[in-house]
Amino acid sequence: MKTGIATVSIAGELPEKLAAIAAAGFDGVEIFEQDFIAHDSGPRDVGQMVRDHGLEIMLFQPFRDFEGLPEPDRARAFDRAKRKFNVMQELGTDLMLICSSVHPKALGGIDRAAGDLNALGDVAIEHGLRVGYEALAWGTHVNDHRDAWEIVRRADHPSIGLIVDSFHTLGRKLSPESVRRIPGDKIFFVQLADAPQIEMDLLYWSRHFRNMPGEGDLDVRTFMQAVVATGYDGPISLEIFNDQFRGGSPRAIAEDGMRSLMALMDDVNRIEPAPQLDIPTMPPRTEIEGVEFIEFAADEVEASRLGSLLTTLGFAHAADHINKDVSLWRQGEINIVINTEREGFAHATYLSRGTSVCDIGLRVKDAAETVRRAEALKVKLFHQRIDQGELHLPAIHSVGGGIMHFLDAASGLTDVWDVEFKATGNASEGAGLIRVDHVAQTMGHDEMLTWSLFYTSLFDASKRPVVDVVDPGGVVRSQVIESSDASLRITLNGADSNRTLAGHFVAGRLGSAVQHVAFESGDLFETERRLRARAMAFP
Repeated sequence: MKTGIATVSIAGELPEKLAAIAAAGFDGVEIFEQDFIAHDSGPRDVGQMVRDHGLEIMLFQPFRDFEGLPEPDRARAFDRAKRKFNVMQELGTDLMLICSSVHPKALGGIDRAAGDLNALGDVAIEHGLRVGYEALAWGTHVNDHRDAWEIVRRADHPSIGLIVDSFHTLGRKLSPESVRRIPGDKIFFVQLADAPQIEMDLLYWSRHFRNMPGEGDLDVRTFMQAVVATGYDGPISLEIFNDQFRGGSPRAIAEDGMRSLMALMDDVNRIEPAPQLDIPTMPPRTEIEGVEFIEFAADEVEASRLGSLLTTLGFAHAADHINKDVSLWRQGEINIVINTEREGFAHATYLSRGTSVCDIGLRVKDAAETVRRAEALKVKLFHQRIDQGELHLPAIHSVGGGIMHFLDAASGLTDVWDVEFKATGNASEGAGLIRVDHVAQTMGHDEMLTWSLFYTSLFDASKRPVVDVVDPGGVVRSQVIESSDASLRITLNGADSNRTLAGHFVAGRLGSAVQHVAFESGDLFETERRLRARAMAFP
């Protein structure tokens, strides 16, 4: 399976876009005419630049308002097409996208459109090129992939095929099941995009709010299942129009795109196996069994203050690490680790962010498989020195600059507290806190989709709808990511403005970070009573 992404999907000048797309592992690009027109070089040099990045130009687009025109506009449309064909040959690509017309003079009629495409096919075949016809969701006469397919079928030309786009089908709330009835060899190209479910003008929605598969609310998986069922074996490409992405990091957006495609194709392959989906095998999404630990980076002074707070909250200083300046504080199933090492990742985190959460440990069904899935999804693994008597706990670089460790019982990794720590003998009656209820992570609003995709592509977790939290300084977007049994619950809080509490927190932490950790109590009133007895101050 070849993967592609439209150059319009990400920010930057064309060379910057190509570098990011190649680094993310894509095979090719859909090149938008505006991208190379804005570039200093001509189409021949642009084509070579694309190939120098190890990419191919899979599709040239867009060609608008072609079919169904009266004369002399029809003749002008054919002249435009011939000039575009010359450009395509210089670029080194053989496929052009024609989107259904919105021209005010365009005439309806499936046979009329089919006749125009058949005639254009004769021109295209002389140039050794192909043309794909796509139904725009807001097309004047053709806005349904079923009508577009009927036009292509009647055109009956080897150089004329269909292009299907998940947004144009799902955005109009059309069933993708009819795609299954289209011969796979007549589908020339497949474009994918997701979007949040918003009731608004289709054109505006499409041009400003598309996002990566898995980041929105459209059923892109079912759409892709239908495509796979046709036997289609061509490129799968992302075509994303999003104001937020156009202002973001090209490399980060490209990486998100590849991650979304890999997760989607893995989902499709599990439901509807197809030999043409030649993708790396990966374990299924990880089943979370709980939060095993929360680790804070601190210096000795801050560690003492944090320890006093934990004592007030009913935690006991239960153990110390055998090799490192690391202490374990425990209550119920909650393990809080305080790391005051003078080197390593925790120390680097402390130097950049002060006392903060640097590591989250998750108890999973299979730690090794979790890491294998992460690798397949292009997540960077985390490695650190293992000293004598220590276990190798697999870990990854998480979103927001932190790390995440994985422990499982089957591998004996959950025995880390007995293997690597020496008990202090301290005990506490506790305050009735049982386990970690949720971890709240705060980031800029423009990062929320990346964080959401990270969690939902790696873990067996789902996302709740985004809600607006009103702050005196503005609005904060909040979204919960949780496993089915709530053993993992992450609250993502996206800040638009530094005037909000969330925005102020992010600005003060040099980026995204854990804002708070919430604990579950078996009896809130009893917990409050015990905390007051411990001189806990309440607002």
